[in-house]
Amino acid sequence: MKRILLFVVTNLAVMLVLGLAASLLGVNRFLTANGLNLGALLGFAALMGFGGAIISLLISKPMAKWTTGAKIINDSTDPTHRWIVGAVQNFSQKAGIGMPEVAIYDGEPNAFATGAFKNSALVAVSTGLLQSMSRDEVEAVIGHEVAHVANGDMVTMTLIQGVMATSSTRSCCATTTTAPASATTSPPSCWTSCWACWPPSSWPGSRVSASTAPTRVPRS
Repeated sequence: MKRILLFVVTNLAVMLVLGLAASLLGVNRFLTANGLNLGALLGFAALMGFGGAIISLLISKPMAKWTTGAKIINDSTDPTHRWIVGAVQNFSQKAGIGMPEVAIYDGEPNAFATGAFKNSALVAVSTGLLQSMSRDEVEAVIGHEVAHVANGDMVTMTLIQGVMATSSTRSCCATTTTAPASATTSPPSCWTSCWACWPPSSWPGSRVSASTAPTRVPRS
């Protein structure tokens, strides 16, 4: 909980610094003259940056299973599977966390842990890892992944991602300029992601006159 509060405060601080910098440097006047609302831009950046990061964390387990084709083996009777599950359970008990889901997937030597909550995480190992390492080595890898869960590293990385995404979304919206008259009616991807800052009425081909709503493209 402390790290969530810390990174929320960090995100707000990033927005505050960006807002102050825009005001002190006169950038806000340039943005206003080009149809941008600084307050809406900052709010949209926070929503897309942090909101997107949190959503990606919440769906991380099903997405990981789907993209890797991982198969849950917690209830498997296969001896190798039972050993892997036992190793995960042993490390989880020592770390003081709930038993994660355990999975195996086909692929090169690798392993990962994911999940939004410590007590309902996912630990997966690849068939390549099992084939290329001894049991002691595999257990060391499993211990490493369980440590990620116990330390809440997935949450930490998600929150850092949220801060970075907020900053980059803010920059995406702000770094724009007037487009040539020959621009097409399809807005670039940056406009689409920044619709709160660049409303459809200001896209190329809109019925709003060029004098009141100049067209825009990302600055090169």
